[in-house]
Amino acid sequence: MGSLGTTTNSSDNQFASHSPESTIAAAQQHLQDHGWAVIPDVLTPEENSRVLSQLWAAADKFRKLGDDTYMPMLDPNAANIRVFYLMALDKIFRDLVQHPVAVEMVEKVLGDNWLISNFTANIARPGSKSMALHSDQSLVMPEPWTSTWALNVIWCLEDVYLENGATLFIPGSDKWTTREDIPSNARSLLKPFEAKAGSIVLMNGRVWHTSGANVTKDKDRALLFGYYTVPFLRQQVNWAAKMPEDVKKELSPELTERLGMNVHANMAQVSLLKYLDEVFPPEEQKEGGGEKLSY
Repeated sequence: MGSLGTTTNSSDNQFASHSPESTIAAAQQHLQDHGWAVIPDVLTPEENSRVLSQLWAAADKFRKLGDDTYMPMLDPNAANIRVFYLMALDKIFRDLVQHPVAVEMVEKVLGDNWLISNFTANIARPGSKSMALHSDQSLVMPEPWTSTWALNVIWCLEDVYLENGATLFIPGSDKWTTREDIPSNARSLLKPFEAKAGSIVLMNGRVWHTSGANVTKDKDRALLFGYYTVPFLRQQVNWAAKMPEDVKKELSPELTERLGMNVHANMAQVSLLKYLDEVFPPEEQKEGGGEKLSY
């Protein structure tokens, strides 16, 4: 079970990197310092249009399969359209989640061993309201939150700004370690992630945020959320159960691994496993030791 490295070498992936290395390096530094970053023009206009078109088709397919795009536990009204299991609905999303720019940013934060926990859409239509203020890690692990174990890659398929429901976040909240750190004036501290269509917003799992309200009359705000985690966190989706059988047959070994669908599920490489005799030879044990051996 070695590290897979990047998962973007498949010849049939329709997406490639257009971003200058200097842009990526600057974003990586900003992400490290502040917990978030924006990279513009990751998708070309043509690519962006294609993904957006397929998103609406996926939403229709999602409903026809009997799933509801409105979740009252998350959103105050049905103007927020949520589409889950995108990778099970269309190949374009299986390719997008492996986009080389996204993977490069994920590995800068999480290292070589990571899983794709989920890939979802949130389309804020006019009249949509904000969900609860939260950080992704606060939902799945106890305090204190002292390490970054998750990264959201948010794909902006339309221009995103305050009025049409940009994701709101609290600058500096990635340094909070307990709920006691949340100030009583948290709402007044919220700022929008504003970006042009084709951009990605990167947000680590410790940043406190919420969906924005869409107060426009006729402007949608379509976002995709690629959620990546370290391998020991339980994935939001059991992809082995959810992925259609015909799709499973098409998955590359790399994507199968990243979805936690192989024989060792979500274990990945959490340690360097070697046979006992390789690390602690019987002869040295009989002699009462030897030089210190390590993994």
